[in-house]
Amino acid sequence: MATDETLETTAGTGTVTTSVPARLDRLPWSRWHWMIVIGLGTVWILDGLEVTVVGNIAGRLAEEGSGLPITSAQVTGTAAALYVAGACSGALFFGWLTDRYGRKKLFIITLAVYLGATALTALSFSSWWFFACRFLTGFGIGGEYAAINSAIDELIPSKYRGRIDLIINGSFWLGAVGGSLLSIVMLDTDVFALDVGWRLTFALGVVFGLAILLVRRHVPESPRWQFIHGQGGKAEKLVSEVEEGIRAEKGTELPPPAGEITIHTRRSIGFGTIARTVFSRYRKRAVLGLALFIGQAFLYNAITFGFGAILTTFFDVGTGSTGYYFAVIAVGNFFGPLLLGRFFDTVGRRVMISGTYILSGLLLFVTAWLFGGGHLSATTLTACWCVVLFFASAGASSAYLTVSEVFPMETRAMAIAFFYAIGTAAGGISGPLIFARLTESGVVADTVLAFQIGAGLMTLAGLVAVLLAVPAERRALEDIAVPLSAQVTTAPGERE
Repeated sequence: MATDETLETTAGTGTVTTSVPARLDRLPWSRWHWMIVIGLGTVWILDGLEVTVVGNIAGRLAEEGSGLPITSAQVTGTAAALYVAGACSGALFFGWLTDRYGRKKLFIITLAVYLGATALTALSFSSWWFFACRFLTGFGIGGEYAAINSAIDELIPSKYRGRIDLIINGSFWLGAVGGSLLSIVMLDTDVFALDVGWRLTFALGVVFGLAILLVRRHVPESPRWQFIHGQGGKAEKLVSEVEEGIRAEKGTELPPPAGEITIHTRRSIGFGTIARTVFSRYRKRAVLGLALFIGQAFLYNAITFGFGAILTTFFDVGTGSTGYYFAVIAVGNFFGPLLLGRFFDTVGRRVMISGTYILSGLLLFVTAWLFGGGHLSATTLTACWCVVLFFASAGASSAYLTVSEVFPMETRAMAIAFFYAIGTAAGGISGPLIFARLTESGVVADTVLAFQIGAGLMTLAGLVAVLLAVPAERRALEDIAVPLSAQVTTAPGERE
């Protein structure tokens, strides 16, 4: 029998009995957990910075003398599409590698890909070079989503998993605020030359990424991944060291772990097994994941894709001022997960996921009605968007949390990658095709329809969550979805 200090390997059978998951889940919050959050979670700020900066510098890049022969439409169209394609491809490619070779290897590699591609973007001398770098940047960011979300959920105690995951995913919008404000300074030709400011903007992203890399070097491999892949000794040593550090920090003994699990060790798992697991054994959870990702993708595109066009076309807001409005709704986006996140761990997943989705959808329907009736100004429309996205951002972040925790550990990174790719493709490909024509037509009814499409799909996803959301709050990952390698076939309380 394994204890708090030992890990039992059954000789000759390839099985391991371990209390490592229970030991990780019973840990109090500590400096070690803060190191994980800073080392892994801050990358979403980079993503928000990247996306916002590119949108804001499109006009500058198109100006003569920028040092890059490219049009604004190519930056917001071709380059944006390639970034999305890279993110989808990177998520799937690195997601498979993450499940096969471990979380730590991949969250170092994906950040290195991002850093290299961003540095090369700053050196762009032609449109094709810029396009290639945008694809590679997205490739690295997409891989980050799979590697990082899986690592965070496996290292953070179950008591805090929901709120931490939501806040980390919501930090994208801190990057968006930073990108908006940074662009104002870096593109000021009184400060930097026309062909220098935008290059320095990308260079600052590299500097920020290098700082994250320095912290990330100290983030360990997931002990959960280790013991399943035959590295039980390493998992035991790591958890024991963490426990010793936390005992010294808190000055108290830790409570006993809640239980053990016996698993068959394995080196890898095939795509066929992953597909059967996700779409056969857990098909209702797969439907839930698809609904949540597609719903939030369309709602966000309904609002943000035509954001600037709506303000300039219907309210005569100058193109140089739209960034200030965007910064306001970005703040609302961040405060949603920050303030609502803890309720996902206390009130529960089903109520909060369905509630945030349905409420944001209904509020966007109301906004569409007010906009169609001519009752809004640029300021009041932005205020409405801010309220809608306060709830929608918490819901969208919970989509990443959901697909990360409701599938078995051996498939976790790949599941995140698949649903992220589907949601990103829906938002980055079909979304713009639908919403660009509607929001840029200058016809009020068309923009109202765009709002209604996003609101309808978000509300529908919330109704799916009412029926299918998994009550995963404060539960061990192995209880929510028993590992495929486990000797038992159903964990206590596990639900399809």
